Amino acid sequence: MITHRIILYLALILFWYTGRSQGFLKAEGQSIVNEKGEKVILRGMGLGGWMLQEPYMLKLPGTGPQYSIRRRITELIGPRRTAAFYEAWLANQTRKIDIDSMAAWGFNSVRLPMHYHLYTLAINEEPVPGKNTWLEKGFALTDSLLAWCKANHLYLILDMHAAPGGQGNDLNISDRDSTQPSLWQSAANREKMIALWHKLAERYANEPWIGGYDIINEPNWGFEAPADKHGQRETKNAPLRQLMRDITAAIRSVDKRHMIIIEGNAWGNNYRGILPQWDENMVLSFHKYWNPNTLAAIQPFLDLRAKYNIPLWLGESGENNNTWYRDCVKLVESQGIGWSWWPLKKIGTNNPLEVPMTPEWQRIVDYFAGKGPRPSPAETEAGLDSLVHSVRLENNIYHKAVTDALLQR
Repeated sequence: MITHRIILYLALILFWYTGRSQGFLKAEGQSIVNEKGEKVILRGMGLGGWMLQEPYMLKLPGTGPQYSIRRRITELIGPRRTAAFYEAWLANQTRKIDIDSMAAWGFNSVRLPMHYHLYTLAINEEPVPGKNTWLEKGFALTDSLLAWCKANHLYLILDMHAAPGGQGNDLNISDRDSTQPSLWQSAANREKMIALWHKLAERYANEPWIGGYDIINEPNWGFEAPADKHGQRETKNAPLRQLMRDITAAIRSVDKRHMIIIEGNAWGNNYRGILPQWDENMVLSFHKYWNPNTLAAIQPFLDLRAKYNIPLWLGESGENNNTWYRDCVKLVESQGIGWSWWPLKKIGTNNPLEVPMTPEWQRIVDYFAGKGPRPSPAETEAGLDSLVHSVRLENNIYHKAVTDALLQR
C-alpha cells in the first residue's frame, strides 16, 4: 500500500511538473520564449465558426454576418427554437475531442476567436447605460476550452474576433450590424471593449496555459478617409493605437505576465503609425492569405521586427491548397515565426476537418440562396439538427494531408 502511494505521489509530482514546466510565454527580443528561456514556435489552429459563424463556412452565400443568419433562421422557426439551435451549436462545434485530436496530430496551440456578445450585452441592450452586464456563457465556454488545452499542454490564445459594435467594414468577420454605431463610432463600445479585456485578464491572470491576448482581430477602417473603407492607405492609425494602448493598460492593471498581441489596420497588415510598442511583453501579429510564399512577401514585417526588436506571429493564414500551406509554414518557420491556421473545420475542403454537407441542411442553404422553396418548420429543424450532428468531430472527415502539410511531415 505504501509503495503504491509513493508511486502515485511521484506520478502526481511528475504530472504537475510537466504540465507547468514551460510556464508563461513572453516576448524576449525578437523571439517568443517560455519561462526556461527556450524559444517557442507556436503551431496552432483557429477555432473559426464556433463562437462566430461566417457564412462561407456553412456554404451560405450572401447571407451576411451571424446576426443576419440568426435572423433568417428565426423567420423560419421562431426565436425559442433558434436559441435552442445556437445552444446546441456551441455545445457541439468544439469539444474536448477536438482539442485532444489537435494535440495528437502535433499542434501546440489554439486560437479562440471570441464573440463579445457571449460575454456581455450590447450597449443598446444594457439596462443601465454605461454599465456592463456580464454573461456567464462566454466565460464558461472559455473555461472549458482552457481546461481541455491544459490537459493536452496546448497554449490557448484569446482573440477578440467580434468586438463591441464591430471593428471594421468587413462585416462578416466581426458580426457587425452596419445600422448601429461601430467600435470606432461609439465611445461606449470602446469602453465596453476595454472593460471586457480587463475582466478576461483578471480571470486568467494566473493561467500559464493562456499563451497571450490577441486584443483586436483584423481591424479594417478608414480613420483619415472614410472612402478608404478597410484602412489600407491609413498613415496614422491614431484611434487604433490609442484603443490598443487603453486595452493594454486595463490588462496590466490586473495581469503583468501575459503577452499582448497586436494587429495593424487593413486586416492586421497596416502598421503605419502603430509602433513603437508601448509594452515590453508585446508581439506583432500579421495575417497572410493568397500571396507568394517568398521572403519579399513578409519582408515588411521582418523589417518591423528588426527595427523595433519585437517578435512576430502569423496569427492567421489558410484557405488555400496543401502545397501553399507547406511552403508558407516552411517560409515563416525558417524566420523563427510561429503561426495559427484558419480554421480547424468547416463545410468544404482544405482544412484538417471537413464538415459533411447534409441534404437537410442543403435544403436550407438553397432557400437562403434563392434556389429552393421555403422549408417548413419541421424541415428547418431537421436541417439544423443535421448540421449540429455533422459538425461533431466523429462525423467530420479528417484530411491527414492537410495536417501533414502544416506540420511538415
